[in-house]
Amino acid sequence: MSKSSRDWYNRQIRDPYVKKAKQDGWRSRAVYKLEEINNKGKVIFPDMTCIDLGAAPGSWSQYVSIKLKERVEIIALDILPMDFLPAVSFIQGDFLEEDTNKKIKILLKNKKVDLVMSDIAPNISGIKISDQAKSMHLVELAFAAAQEYLKEKGDFVCKMFQGQGADEYIKLIRRHFGKVSVFKPKSSRPDSREVYLIAKRYLG
Repeated sequence: MSKSSRDWYNRQIRDPYVKKAKQDGWRSRAVYKLEEINNKGKVIFPDMTCIDLGAAPGSWSQYVSIKLKERVEIIALDILPMDFLPAVSFIQGDFLEEDTNKKIKILLKNKKVDLVMSDIAPNISGIKISDQAKSMHLVELAFAAAQEYLKEKGDFVCKMFQGQGADEYIKLIRRHFGKVSVFKPKSSRPDSREVYLIAKRYLG
C-alpha cells in the first residue's frame, strides 16, 4: 500500500462522519455536506427535478430521494457504476459525451431542471498546481452543464477547491445567479481546501 493510500485509509477509520454514515445507512459521508448545504441554501423541495453530477456511490441522490419521500425526479451521472435508488435514473457515462447528453435529454423530455449539483473531485496526484488545474476544469464543466440544463431561477451547487482560478470562477458564477454563497460545511475535513458554491436563482 502506498503512503497516500495508507494515509487515506487511516483518515477514513478515524473519521467520525464515516462511522456515522455507516450507522445511519448512507452510502458515504458526503451526505452530511449536502444536508448542511440544504440547511443553508434551501435547494431541495418536493416535486423538483435535479441532475447529480459525479453521483457515485450515490449519497447525494440518496439524501434527496429520502428527504423528499421520493417526490422528486433525479438524473444521476457518473463514469463509475452506481446501485439502484428509488426516484433516480442513473446514467453511467461522461456528461461531456454527446451520447450521455442525448440520454439526459430523453429522460427530461426537453424540460429544464430545478437544481444541478456536483460533488465531483479530480483524482489527486499530490502536485498542487496540477491538481488545482484539474479541479478548476471540472467546476467549469459542471457550470457548462448547469447552463445547458437549468431553468430560469434554478439553483446550482458545486464543489470547488480554493486556490488559483477560484476567485475568477466565483466572479463568473455571480454574474449568472441572483445570489451566490461560498460555504464550507462542518462535515468537510478541516484540512481540506474544498468549499461549496451555493448559487441561487439562475438568470439564464
